Amino acid sequence: MNDRLLKILILLLACSFSAAARRPLVYVLPIEREIDASAWQHTSRACSEAEDIGADLFVVKLNTFGGALDDADRIRKALIALDIPTMAYIDHNAASAGAMIALACDTVFMAPGSSMGAVTVVGANGMPMPDKYQSYNRSILRATAELHGKNPDGSWRRDPDIAVRMVGPDSVVTFTADEAVAAGYAEAVEPDLRAAVAALGYSDAEIKTFEPTVTDTIIGFLSSAAVRAVLVMLILGGIYMEMHTAGLGFAGAVSFVAAALYFLPMLVLGTLPGWIVVLFIAGIVLIALEIFVIPGFGVCGVSGIAAIFVALGAALLDTDSIAGVTSAQILQSGAVVVAGLLLAIALVWYLTSSHGPAWVRRSSELTKELKVADGFVGVDMSLSRLVGSMAVTATLMRPAGKIVVNGEVYDAVAANGYIDEGESVKVVRFQNAQLYVEPLEIRI
Repeated sequence: MNDRLLKILILLLACSFSAAARRPLVYVLPIEREIDASAWQHTSRACSEAEDIGADLFVVKLNTFGGALDDADRIRKALIALDIPTMAYIDHNAASAGAMIALACDTVFMAPGSSMGAVTVVGANGMPMPDKYQSYNRSILRATAELHGKNPDGSWRRDPDIAVRMVGPDSVVTFTADEAVAAGYAEAVEPDLRAAVAALGYSDAEIKTFEPTVTDTIIGFLSSAAVRAVLVMLILGGIYMEMHTAGLGFAGAVSFVAAALYFLPMLVLGTLPGWIVVLFIAGIVLIALEIFVIPGFGVCGVSGIAAIFVALGAALLDTDSIAGVTSAQILQSGAVVVAGLLLAIALVWYLTSSHGPAWVRRSSELTKELKVADGFVGVDMSLSRLVGSMAVTATLMRPAGKIVVNGEVYDAVAANGYIDEGESVKVVRFQNAQLYVEPLEIRI
């Protein structure tokens, strides 16, 4: 019994020494490229991994000129919600979306010669968006700055008015490293990340850097707006071509694979509600019913098309809370779907035109040529074999009647005038599904 107690005491002492000897763990997420869906994917996994391993400090190492507003806002919210102290180290650029991410961190350190600011929302052409978008972006930055609270003297730790001025449109605020420290938007200027971490009291910390996996890279690639537009093109174009092609073939397979790839990033990130998948499948079913079951084009067809478009657009939104979806997010998702639709129209036009591949036009019912030589006829052509045969009239022909050829009775028409019953005649032609005969002896 004493031996057992001794072993327990030794084990407890060992655990105590182990805990006391544990080095602080700093987790570093480098964001050194454009802020996009891939950066959000990396951030999401990095936050989860840092919490799982019990990191003492989460560091975002920034060197970016900005990027997509919706992805930057997702990263901002993830950093705010993280239960680990956060730090941004700017080396050397935190422009636009990068400044928004830096502002979300508890502390900010900057490398010498670094810059931060200029968070004006711009469109694809590089021009500032209307003030509606700028106003919403100002509210995001103001709220983020206010989250850091106030100093003991009652002044803001991060002045919200300065955050608003980063958006513009008049004199847009952009800080140098020293200016950011003077304005309270950075704690200090440090030569490198290790020095910045030491300034927070983690001089002997173990530093673990995020390493993206192949899955992260693939998900990030599939999440880009351009790739999503191409996938929408393949989904819509594949559905259209499959509806006009006999059987289930290549077009249907392409559409199915494209749909799977389109929804895959949202499934992996857990941002895809089940109702969107159900709505997408229901849309396909409704269109199929309209084409194959219900004549014409009406309620089912229109409802199916609307369901598919809503599902494709809604899948791109941050649907954790429908009420929180902004008009900017709706506009961005709509632009992706519309771009995919236009690409699909262009693709279908090319494939089914004379410029498209011959194998596509051959398999399409809309463009397939039905030749008589291949057996595509609307009437029975077997009687044409009797042309040139000798026959006897079985009835009076005025001008229609019946003839006997090799013991078989057929309907026929006199080519000229009337022919009496029992006359010898010759089948001279087969026209409009009818045999024509003339008498062997021309009568006067």
